[in-house]
Amino acid sequence: MDAESVTAFHRAIELVNMDRSLLPNRRLVGVNLTVPELDALQAHRTVCDLLAGDLGVAAVVGPTGRIPATYVQSVLDAMEVPHLSTRPGERTPSRRGMLQVNLHPSADTLSKMYAEMVPALGWAGFTVVYAETTVQLQQCGMLVPPFSFFFTNLELTTLDLTPFQFGGANITGLRLVKGPLPARRRLSSADLPGPQLQPALFHDAVHVLGHALHNLQDDWLTTRALDCEAPGDSWEHGASLINYIRTTEVHGLSGLVKFDSAGRRSQVAVELVELSERGLEKVAVWNTTDGINMTRAPHKAHAAPDWLPSTNSAVFNRTLVVLIAMTPPYAMLKENSESLQGDKRFEGFGIELIDELARMLGFNYTFVVQEDGQYGTCNATACSGMMAAVDSKKVDLAIVDLTITSERESRVDFTTPFLSLGIQILYRTPKPLPPSLMSFMSPFSNDVWLAITAVYIGVSLLMFVMARISPYEWNNPYPCIEDPTELENQFSLRNAFWFTIGSIMQQGSEIAPIATSLRLAASSWWLFTLIMVSSYTANLAAFLTVRGSFDRIKSADDLAAQTEIKYGAKSDGSTMTFFERTNNTVYHKMYLQMKEWDSQGLGVSMKNNEAGLERVASGEDFAFLMESVAIEYMTERNCNVTSVGSRLDEKGYGIAMAKNAPFRTILSAGVLRLQETGQMMEMKDKWWKNKRGGGACLSESSSDVSELGMDNVGGVFLVLVTGCALAILIALGELAIHVHRTASKEDLSFREEMLEELRFIFQGDGDVKPVRHLRIRDDSAETEKKQDLGSPEDSPEIID
Repeated sequence: MDAESVTAFHRAIELVNMDRSLLPNRRLVGVNLTVPELDALQAHRTVCDLLAGDLGVAAVVGPTGRIPATYVQSVLDAMEVPHLSTRPGERTPSRRGMLQVNLHPSADTLSKMYAEMVPALGWAGFTVVYAETTVQLQQCGMLVPPFSFFFTNLELTTLDLTPFQFGGANITGLRLVKGPLPARRRLSSADLPGPQLQPALFHDAVHVLGHALHNLQDDWLTTRALDCEAPGDSWEHGASLINYIRTTEVHGLSGLVKFDSAGRRSQVAVELVELSERGLEKVAVWNTTDGINMTRAPHKAHAAPDWLPSTNSAVFNRTLVVLIAMTPPYAMLKENSESLQGDKRFEGFGIELIDELARMLGFNYTFVVQEDGQYGTCNATACSGMMAAVDSKKVDLAIVDLTITSERESRVDFTTPFLSLGIQILYRTPKPLPPSLMSFMSPFSNDVWLAITAVYIGVSLLMFVMARISPYEWNNPYPCIEDPTELENQFSLRNAFWFTIGSIMQQGSEIAPIATSLRLAASSWWLFTLIMVSSYTANLAAFLTVRGSFDRIKSADDLAAQTEIKYGAKSDGSTMTFFERTNNTVYHKMYLQMKEWDSQGLGVSMKNNEAGLERVASGEDFAFLMESVAIEYMTERNCNVTSVGSRLDEKGYGIAMAKNAPFRTILSAGVLRLQETGQMMEMKDKWWKNKRGGGACLSESSSDVSELGMDNVGGVFLVLVTGCALAILIALGELAIHVHRTASKEDLSFREEMLEELRFIFQGDGDVKPVRHLRIRDDSAETEKKQDLGSPEDSPEIID
């Protein structure tokens, strides 16, 4: 019994025991044992040991194996213990198995169902095929049109049909109709992985037994130990219990459970499902009472998907010889290849691509390795390397990172490109620049630093002037003297500068403005410093953590303009051919330079890409020109190399085949289908970024952290200027109100009083201001005298 069936068995026992209305005075106790599949003697002993237990046995559910089920049934018949079977194909003999019921639909019922379903599908004939897995059918090229498959197993939903979902496979199957919602909740609450048949039957068997015991309602019914060796020993209540079991009806997970007089399931309802790109879809429902009822018309037999060309027959059911080269990640030996044989030794992007196409199009394949790894070139008369094998039809296909070029296409054909790429430069990772002594200035541009200095000076002077303008900033320095002769202002020139610098440095200056105008100006300045300091801190952190780098070359033009850094490409490859035959003068100059270096023995033409990578990574001043997808693969695993510049051209990789091969169209359609469904990109990410060390070099933040210029922080300056302008207006208003009150109170000219105030403000000769209109109280006479002070040096003049 599998783990899911064990879980369903015990969960069903819990549910029956929890339902006190079902068995108010009894409890079921479940025991699960493993019966050997091929050891009949051990199976006999296991069952007898179970029956000999102190608690005894009321019924046995299972086993699912054919051989042990036969011996278990024999023992239970002899001991008259009810047996609830769940295995398929179980027929109850006429003289044996009278104490057995089977919850699985009988063979007779299933045969009747098959006989009605095949005509409904429009089949004139069929062939019975035995296969352990669907992979065997795929390997034989049978899971594509024109074949249609009808799976007689009632557990089609438990199979993984994802690999065949988009390949046009005509697969039809059966599933036992799900029971009512409460019953389904029972199984889902058991944390089972899905709607599997055997766990559902075990679940229903326990509920059948529980309802039978409820219907029996005999409190005297008890179990006892039974001895298989004692002649005539049997359970006296077994016959009564099996009769109640046969008359019990339960709505379970597998539908209505009801038995006939022979213990076979008499009511069966099955769904007919069909595989489509959306998964399994219900087509019909069959039951023992009404027969088949089509819910919708099935797909037309032998119909191929819309995207599949009519030329499918060119590749269908053929075995294609595929030539590969050991080039990661397209084709590689598995890590345990020593213990494998044949095509199972290989893995990679190209291997998986061929396998997916074979699944979709129904062909088989065998791989052949190009030992020297040379891809080859072609001219008007012949080809070399892998291209020669394809041209001479020694192989059917060739797949690796084969670039589609006009020279190659003159002799061989290619499918639609499965990857797009271009030539790029592989070079060692740029060395980081040494930190600058003045790197703390980097977060802001020079314009911003000058602007900050300017507004610092400007705001400090503004605070000084406004403090002299506003009468509320002139305070009595000696609070004990009620009528002082002088007033002091805390915003001297030095204090004004100290106040503003303290705000920038996020430190307190112990100077607090009193007047509304100064508070507004100070608030604007504080907002300015808050934003600027926060921006500076954030950008400084980026500058300190991401160090800049010194890029000696940034493009192919930079490479061609110098000779200190050597560069090369793979010999006898499409990249070298591109530089040789290009009309671009810069690129052709690079080709001539590479040939000159080769003639000097510098060996810049490499045998393969791996040799080029090794030379670049060694630290030598060497750049290697190769395809961008190959560079992407290498930089995922080698953190000391990187790609430089943009692509020099645009081209693609394709699957090569002989000229005018009949399966070119169908293979191209398969490639396009994989690209449209996103499978091609998934495979690329798998082999580039995940497998075989991919993802070792996590992309770091860009080293080009931009300094903040006036375009970034200009708005903060605008807010500061606006706030200061408004503060100036308020300060002038405060001064005007103060002068107006003084002039009215002292019966003076407003103009003359204002001129006196402005004259003192702009003299700027200190932070002490004499009181111009002073009233002195005479304590003895309690008379008020008014003193008018012309200047700080004059003595007071008493006016009665």
